[in-house]
Amino acid sequence: MATVILNRLSSHRVIQRRHLLKAIIMTQTLSMIKSVVVYHSGYGHTERMAAAVAEGASATLVPIDSEGNIAEDAWAKLNAADVILFGSPTYMGGPSWQFKKFADASSKPWFEGKWVNKIFGGFTNSASINGDKLNTLAYFFLLAGQHGGIWVNMDIKSSNTKASLRDDLNRMGSNIGPMAQTPADASPEEMSSGDLETARLYGARVANIAAQFHPMNP
Repeated sequence: MATVILNRLSSHRVIQRRHLLKAIIMTQTLSMIKSVVVYHSGYGHTERMAAAVAEGASATLVPIDSEGNIAEDAWAKLNAADVILFGSPTYMGGPSWQFKKFADASSKPWFEGKWVNKIFGGFTNSASINGDKLNTLAYFFLLAGQHGGIWVNMDIKSSNTKASLRDDLNRMGSNIGPMAQTPADASPEEMSSGDLETARLYGARVANIAAQFHPMNP
């Protein structure tokens, strides 16, 4: 009986060590993941969302300017990244023209296969509850597919009961990526804290998924 107990204790310690080692490796791997959030923001709302995603993913922010351009050295950052996250407001049922210009310009890394097998995600904001935001996320998903990337979905259950509040997590009920809704007359500072926290948690999830694909992770 004593031998059985000792064997079980020994086995339990081995399992504990394995879990600890796995946690240590995951932490080290996460610190090695290079993430970039490339986004366009018309009035500052999507910029706040981008900052929340970047906080969760420990990512570098790459803004798309009002002319649809990014800094020249930003292309090198995107090419070197393990994770690329797209962000744009939803205008007229899709991403802004500035984001589309960036997407078309990404044909150069596409020709060279620079973004193949990278981890991708995306997020969007609009003034309306629906606003056809899904079309914007679907556009991001297809763009990632064009580049041969791997898309990461959400894992946050929808807030969809009578008790649900504006600042709940995933109140938009999205599964493909975070959606935020900000009234047309609201400032970026008046955005839903739940929408921003949803974005932050999504960024963290994408980085964690990327770490699982890293060569260092057994």
